[in-house]
Amino acid sequence: MVLSRTELDGLLAFPLTAFAEDLSLNVDAFAEHVEARVAAGAGAVFVACGTGEFSSLSPDEHAVLLRTAREVVAGRVPVWTGAGGGAAAARLGVAAAEEGGADGVLLLPPYLVSGPPGGLVDHVRYAIGGTSVPVIVYHRLPGVFTAAAARALLDIPSVVGLKDGFGDVDLMTRIVTTIRSAGTLRAEDFLFFNGLPTAEVSAQAYAAIGVARYSSAVHCFAPEIAHRFHRALADGDTAVMRALLEGFYLPFVALRDETPGFAVSLVKAAARLRGDKVGPVRPPLGEPSPAQLDRLAEIVDAGFAVLRSMT
Repeated sequence: MVLSRTELDGLLAFPLTAFAEDLSLNVDAFAEHVEARVAAGAGAVFVACGTGEFSSLSPDEHAVLLRTAREVVAGRVPVWTGAGGGAAAARLGVAAAEEGGADGVLLLPPYLVSGPPGGLVDHVRYAIGGTSVPVIVYHRLPGVFTAAAARALLDIPSVVGLKDGFGDVDLMTRIVTTIRSAGTLRAEDFLFFNGLPTAEVSAQAYAAIGVARYSSAVHCFAPEIAHRFHRALADGDTAVMRALLEGFYLPFVALRDETPGFAVSLVKAAARLRGDKVGPVRPPLGEPSPAQLDRLAEIVDAGFAVLRSMT
């Protein structure tokens, strides 16, 4: 079976998973958060993935989040979801996503262990099993593919793309070139994504090698800024991108890099600052300190000031 072309255009949103103060799921708040992402112009939503704290969720919670997102979105945009972990868990996750009606699956790397290049391809094949749901493979530690192994993904019909969270532009250039050079329609339609934290910082470099699609965590709390940068990238407007990078993204990344796990924690804190009831993060992630929250508020305010200066 060969899948029809998968379209994932526009700014891709990765909603946060809302928790109550006791760290139980807050389904109503999650529904509101997803609706806000769609209303803000997301081209697709990827629920219960990295920004959605995939690793902290039980299978039952994951199913609730997927069902809720599908009900909220009601077919307006595609709803993708995460799967991953060890081979058996990944296989169950992909099957559950298909059963739950997901439009596709982001397959996260194997848990704790890696293997030879062929073993990573076999892991993807095993996780997919007999399902037909479209799958994007998340290329990041410990599941880092060689160019040849990435090309072998073309032999797995359900795999429609690769999302890079490893950050080696040289390797990603070789992967993109090797797949595109396969000379088939499937190779030409294969999707590539920049999945690095705060992807806007590396977006220009990735677009230059043919990886223009990216996921935006900033869309979780400042969709106006995220969409302005996305439009500037598409238009090649370097002045707008430079202003947003200097005035918002680089200070945000500097704060993010102070503490492990802040790629999620800081995004969730920023969403709360803007009135979103997404609640705390689950451990082992940690919350920003009061001083860091003050700096975060100043950075977000500065970002909106830059945005206003452009209108």
